[in-house]
Amino acid sequence: MLDLKRIRFETEAVRDQLAKRGDPEIGAAIDALLQLDKDRRELLGNTEQLKALRNEASRQIADLKTQGKDASAVIDRMRDVADQISRGDERLGTIESEMEELLLVVPNTPLPEVPAGDQSANEIIKTWGEPLETAEWRKPHWELASNLGLIDLERGAKLSGSGFPVYLGAGARLARGLISLMLDLHVEEHGYTEVAPPFLVTRGTMTGTAQLPKLAADAYRVESDDLWLIPTAEVPVTNLHAGEVLAPGEMPRHYVACTPCFRREAGAAGRETRGINRVHQFDKVELVRLERPEDSAEALEDLTRQAEAVLQRLGLAYRVTLLAAGDVAQQSAKTYDLEVWAPGAGRWLEVSSCSNCTDYQARRANIRFRQERGAKPEFVHTLNGSALALPRTMIALLEAYQSEDGAVDVPEALLPFVNFSRLEPV
Repeated sequence: MLDLKRIRFETEAVRDQLAKRGDPEIGAAIDALLQLDKDRRELLGNTEQLKALRNEASRQIADLKTQGKDASAVIDRMRDVADQISRGDERLGTIESEMEELLLVVPNTPLPEVPAGDQSANEIIKTWGEPLETAEWRKPHWELASNLGLIDLERGAKLSGSGFPVYLGAGARLARGLISLMLDLHVEEHGYTEVAPPFLVTRGTMTGTAQLPKLAADAYRVESDDLWLIPTAEVPVTNLHAGEVLAPGEMPRHYVACTPCFRREAGAAGRETRGINRVHQFDKVELVRLERPEDSAEALEDLTRQAEAVLQRLGLAYRVTLLAAGDVAQQSAKTYDLEVWAPGAGRWLEVSSCSNCTDYQARRANIRFRQERGAKPEFVHTLNGSALALPRTMIALLEAYQSEDGAVDVPEALLPFVNFSRLEPV
């Protein structure tokens, strides 16, 4: 969440930054916050005066009783003061709850270099590799996967409904191989610590990374325990240090995790949902970094390069897009999307979003650190990025490495992780 003091003392700057997102409701939320903040401070002042009066009266009553005098008039006056204090405390609690609710939905302020506007203002800043031309013989992944016996969508739907694919035989092995390649790359070459987190988390954990309250409708929940199936490993891994103050020697922290991701929203009907392009459950390798504020800008560039390294290792053409302010997630101050080319379907597919969330998540989850021993705790900056999401990486691989006879060659970098070099139609 944003720092309330920043909203109070840098109001116009915050308004201008948030205006880049293009959502008029944000301005209304800021107005409401400022009014509640003013009411709260006035109420606190009044209540403190009443409490001071009550304390003085208590001493006066004690003195009167010590002197054997009648204190009933003072006691009667203090009953009214006590009622005013009680009503003030109750109103204060209501105001603070309303402020908390608003702070949880006001998004992060975009960094200066993030373009204003919606998705149409996104900027392609880098391309890598030569996108393969579409051809009549090139098949989309759903046809390839069926012909090669890799994925069974019908039986997945029988088990769980649409959007829950079953990977079979070489398909399951290919998925496992891709995950192993990614994890080994990030652990052995990029220096990340691997984490195997729980897949069910508390409401507080989901709130800490800003999935709640905004995305509650898109999440799966175990109602009886109020536990939530994670939509991404970002949620549990970022919250590993929730409520902690990290010592100087404990920063920065770099984690990698592979988990299933569960999301109700799976796109509109049609081409978007063919095959495994948009599904309700999928595996994803996620990078999470806790950084010092002064290092987070370069850390985002580094994290993005590490996600790109997977695509380069696989020889898949891709592009990097700087998202406009209206297209980034609530918690993000700056996001790069990596889009890989799928020549069978003839389209770019997002396989990664790499984001700098500055101190927005850290304030929600209360993750702090000390620059040096004895220094005042500061909020860390949190960053995360997919490196990579499995289904669309597999889509691009199948479509890029297919041949006219319907077979698919396995890229060289993946050979140590699977026991085949070519997939033949069944």
